[in-house]
Amino acid sequence: MCYSAQILADYRRFVRMFGATMSIKEFARLFFERAEGSKAKIPKAMEDAFSEPQSADEFEIKVLIDKFNADQVTKLEQDLFKQRARLADAERALQTKVTKAATESMRIATGKIAWTRGKLDDIQRTEPKAHDSRIFPGHYALVMVMENGQRVIKPMRYQCRIAGKPANYDIKFPGTYNARRDNLEGFWKPLFGHSHGILVVNAFYENVSRAKMEGRELAPGGKDENVVLQFITNPPHDMLVACLWSRWSAPSEPDLLSFAAITDEPPVEVAAAGHDRCIIPIKPENVDAWLNPDASDLAAQYAILDDKERPYYEHRLAA
Repeated sequence: MCYSAQILADYRRFVRMFGATMSIKEFARLFFERAEGSKAKIPKAMEDAFSEPQSADEFEIKVLIDKFNADQVTKLEQDLFKQRARLADAERALQTKVTKAATESMRIATGKIAWTRGKLDDIQRTEPKAHDSRIFPGHYALVMVMENGQRVIKPMRYQCRIAGKPANYDIKFPGTYNARRDNLEGFWKPLFGHSHGILVVNAFYENVSRAKMEGRELAPGGKDENVVLQFITNPPHDMLVACLWSRWSAPSEPDLLSFAAITDEPPVEVAAAGHDRCIIPIKPENVDAWLNPDASDLAAQYAILDDKERPYYEHRLAA
C-alpha cells in the first residue's frame, strides 16, 4: 500500500507540463468549504500556489486561504496560552511535591506547546519545505482527468468513495486510497474503464518490517518493529501514477471528488526492501489513452498498466 507520497502540488507546473486547464470552480469550492468548517486536509504547497494570484478567481481563493489560516492561528494561539498555563501550574506543583499527576501534566503540556509552535511556524512560513507537498490518506492532491477532450486538473481527496456508496465506506474500507490491480473488476468495477486519472509523484513512502528490510529472520521470541521507507527513482524524476476517481453526491451533502492510486506486485528492489505492493507509473505516451478509457475494452487498459514505466527504486529510512 502506498500510504504516503510526495506529489506535484503546484497547479501552474501541472498546467505547463501537460497543457492542461485547472477546474477553478472545484478549487474555489474546496477552499470555500474548508473556510466554512469542513475537515478538508490540504497540503501547504497546494495553498502556496495561490500566494501570488493572477486572476480574480485566484484572488478569491487566496482570500479564502488567508481567512482559514487566520482562524487557525487564532485557535492555535489560544491553545498555546492554555498549555503554557498548564505547564506553569505543573511546575509550581512540582516545586512543592513531586507527583505522578503533575509530572505527566508537565510532559503533556511541553509536547503540545512544541507541536503548536510547529503548526504556527508552518502557517506563517514562506520558505518551502519538502513535506509541504507530502500527502497521506484523507489529504487532497491534484489529479488530472479528461473532460470533453481536454486535460483538466481537479483537487481530489486521497481516499476514494465510489459514487452511490454510503459515506460510512470511508470507515468500513479505510484502505480505499489504493486500488489493487487484481481487484479492478471487483470492488473497483464502477470506476475501472470509466473514470481514470493521473497523480504526479516524485517519491512514495511505505511501512515495512525492519526484519524484512534487513533481510533476516526473527529469532524465536524476537520482536520486530515497523519502519517507514522513502522510495525514490534513480535517476530522480516525476512519475505519472495511474489512478481511479469518483464524484460522490448525496442529498444535503457537498459533492466529494476522491481518488485511489492503482497498485500492483512490486519490482524486485521494492520487494527486497520488505514491501509487497507498488504504485504503477504509466508512460507519457499512454496518458491520453489512459484518461479516455473504453469500458468495452478493458484489455486495452490492462495493456497500459503492463506497459508501465520501469524506474529503479532506491530506498532510505524516512526522516
